[in-house]
Amino acid sequence: MALNPFFLQGSSEEQRLLQSLINEQLKIYGVEVTYLPRKLIKEDTLFTELQSSVFNDNFSIEAYVNTYEGYGGSGDILTKFGIALKDELVITISQERFEDFIAPFLEDFPDNEIKISNRPREGDLIYFPLGKRIFEVKFVEHEKPFYQLGKNYVYELRCELFEYEDEMGGWDVQSQITEEIDSVLETQGFITTLKLISIGSTASVGVTTSTGYIRKISLTNDGYGYTKVPTVSISTAPAGGTNATAVAITTAINNVYSVKEILLTNPGAGYTVVPSVSIVSVGETITGVGYTTYGVGAAATATLVTSSAGINGVTITSGGSGYPSPPILTFTTPTSGIGTAFGRVSVTTDNVVDKVFISDAGIGYTSGTATAIISDPPIITGIGTFQYNEEVTGSISGAKARVKTWDATTNTLKVGTTDGDFLASDVIVGTSSSARYSVDYIETAEFSDKYDKSDEIEEEADLIIDFSESNPFGNY
Repeated sequence: MALNPFFLQGSSEEQRLLQSLINEQLKIYGVEVTYLPRKLIKEDTLFTELQSSVFNDNFSIEAYVNTYEGYGGSGDILTKFGIALKDELVITISQERFEDFIAPFLEDFPDNEIKISNRPREGDLIYFPLGKRIFEVKFVEHEKPFYQLGKNYVYELRCELFEYEDEMGGWDVQSQITEEIDSVLETQGFITTLKLISIGSTASVGVTTSTGYIRKISLTNDGYGYTKVPTVSISTAPAGGTNATAVAITTAINNVYSVKEILLTNPGAGYTVVPSVSIVSVGETITGVGYTTYGVGAAATATLVTSSAGINGVTITSGGSGYPSPPILTFTTPTSGIGTAFGRVSVTTDNVVDKVFISDAGIGYTSGTATAIISDPPIITGIGTFQYNEEVTGSISGAKARVKTWDATTNTLKVGTTDGDFLASDVIVGTSSSARYSVDYIETAEFSDKYDKSDEIEEEADLIIDFSESNPFGNY
């Protein structure tokens, strides 16, 4: 036998005693940190790339801070992309404490979320309460000190300051510590801010009638080459009348750009003879080419009504809200039962009705009987309350994301870990809360990082040296 038989060389009793002493030392000289295991949400198995993850559990454990003189690493570095914080932290935790008080909980999670549960893993987070900072475990050393009495007793965790990307925060059991972490995580990463519709409203319009108006404008030639929208010129009405106005709508078929139709924005009033209609092409002078016009050949004629009344004008009294696409405009039928007016409206990017176009001003209306209504928005009232970290889906786009914050007062939903692009016509549905709201418009979609100070640094630097000058170091 090579070893001395009169010495135990690390019996189970000796190992148990040493483990107990180490545990006691860590409780006396250590600090209580919060261990946050990383759960996998979405993984690219082809490239073995982790695309999104969540941290929704936390465990308190005592740890000895090896870097007791301060943070390790390169510290704060000024780069062309902003300020990079390269602080590092090395801590030591007890193997036994981890295996007894953390590993059993991790074993209960599905294997696709927690792949290794019996030891700390690279990618997990450590919340360091003294600096109120979050560090990511980069390497787990389990052989230091090296097999004292034939066994290892601690894990040495080498950590770097956590750089947030598309991970999710939030914890089932809230505490003061985890709320502090949560406030850091929930507002960082790639954030899409959606303005939702809580209470949509129906737009309304006022209608007036008159005689001597243009009922409609008919195209006699649609022309070609109208790559820019032409203007429509209508001769003026006699004194005391109202000038008619109209716009051209263009189309493209097989790369042939032509005028599709002419719509009235005001049928006018007081005309006694048929007014002339001219379609004026947009023109400009191009260097080396000369004066160029965009489109030729289009012509149209007006249909004048002098013996009866029709729609003279439509005024928007309320633009409403919640219209992701133009609603339907409907005019009442005149008492004669024929000659109903037709038209349509347009909406802004804020989903509000802003313009009315008339394709036929109708005939046979009497004063005070002509009215028009605009159809309701698709969703009048949103319901429910979105929950933090739940998955939401767009009804039309199919885009999926995780909820960051939901402000019911301003109807603002911030989401992260977006898979696909949301559309202004989407209805956002929460998988857990079943909340349903229509998207009014997409306010922002950008990466939010509290360490990204490049713009501020550039502005301050320009006050010192302005490289847009021919001589930034002098005054000439």
